[in-house]
Amino acid sequence: MSLVKGLDHIALKCNSKEQYEKAIHFYKDVLGFEAERSWEVATVFNTGSGLIEIFNNAEDKLPQGAIRHFALATDDVDKCAEICSEAGYEISVQPKDIILNSVPKFSARIAFCIGPVGEEIEFIQAK
Repeated sequence: MSLVKGLDHIALKCNSKEQYEKAIHFYKDVLGFEAERSWEVATVFNTGSGLIEIFNNAEDKLPQGAIRHFALATDDVDKCAEICSEAGYEISVQPKDIILNSVPKFSARIAFCIGPVGEEIEFIQAK
């Protein structure tokens, strides 16, 4: 049995007040997540199955690093892409159906968006 129980949170760091406010707006107003807690340097949003922690204290521009993207489960990939696009965010992969030739095979509908801090967000609906 694994000691790891599942994903707890994803952390984003913003390096300006404007970037932080844009990130807060995106996760709160565009995607509709509720803030679970906040303090002087961060706000944490509950996604329903994990947390997104947004810090406002990065000193320099941050590279993408080891995390390539994070995925948010949804029942409507197309609507997620639509609301992000309408809010001015780039949809880097338009909604599409995929079948992974894995064992067992996995099919899903996916789309990718570039978030307010440059993070790559996948919306995924398993079929």
